[in-house]
Amino acid sequence: MFVYEQRAPWRDEAEQACLASRAVQVTAYVEPAREISGPGSCGMLRPFRVSAVADGTVALSRKATWACPVIPVIDGWVNEVVQPAAEMIYGSRVVELKAGSYSCRSVMNRRGGPRSEHAFGNAMDVMAFRLADGREVSVARGWRGQQPDQEFLREVFVGSCERFTTVLGPGYPQHDDHLHLDLARHSGGRRVCKPIIKFAPRLGAYAAAGGAVTPRPMGGGYGTAAASRYGEPLPGPTDRRPVPLGGAQALSQPVYGQQSGATRAPANGQGGYGQAGAGQPRPATYPGLRPGGPMQLEFPGAGASTPEGMDMDEPTEGDDDPFAAQPTAPSWPPTPPRRYP
Repeated sequence: MFVYEQRAPWRDEAEQACLASRAVQVTAYVEPAREISGPGSCGMLRPFRVSAVADGTVALSRKATWACPVIPVIDGWVNEVVQPAAEMIYGSRVVELKAGSYSCRSVMNRRGGPRSEHAFGNAMDVMAFRLADGREVSVARGWRGQQPDQEFLREVFVGSCERFTTVLGPGYPQHDDHLHLDLARHSGGRRVCKPIIKFAPRLGAYAAAGGAVTPRPMGGGYGTAAASRYGEPLPGPTDRRPVPLGGAQALSQPVYGQQSGATRAPANGQGGYGQAGAGQPRPATYPGLRPGGPMQLEFPGAGASTPEGMDMDEPTEGDDDPFAAQPTAPSWPPTPPRRYP
């Protein structure tokens, strides 16, 4: 028994817009599938069965079933975030993702709970990354594991928060072994990125330097603070201040949680999934960011109309949330991938 059984009209509208744009092409690794209609509101108009992403360069450990809008966003995320982070930290590329996709179920499998975005083929769970050199970086072991794994997973986490409207990871209930990424439409055009972490990403400096950046010193870990009222630091390696970036580099790093006037929510709540719209700016740089200091990512809980990402055991936050300034979820189509040097 589910609540919110009625399927929101915007889901079909966004899927139809994506299909009309031909953003997803049928290939040897992306195959059209028959409509999934039910049970209840679960399903997709025209799902795709996907065996590899990023132009077939990164295999999936098992075939995924996704709706059209999320596929190009996953491709861009792999090309713009995952691969540069892997090259920067490991000197190797990712060749396979251990990931999950469509599942007609409720959020966190709670009986009587609202539908998960997985029920609409609008989400991906990532459990591990396999590299070309043979190593595997799992979320369960790596988030509090060796320093390179910690850094890689946090680079991926931060980059995901720019591209998806919901990102949940270790420290958020029932997400200690995977990253949940989806394109849910949150009330007020919000994005949800939990837990709050302190981390200075380096991908911007890596790209600006043409793919060369000074490594972090080995040893030590990164501080992680859980979101909202999960306020105690998580157990794990001792917090260590990241290597300072130069002033210009540090100030060029985006801080997630700022809302630009050019990216307001669509009028009357209309629009598609939460991809970054063409020509729309990234979140503004926080004016108070201290050069070389760690970055604090602060995102509020989702509004009551949003299933995935809600604090299911706590009241949802209102407009008086102290973390209420955040980027909106722009409408379709997504920004074409930016290529790193």
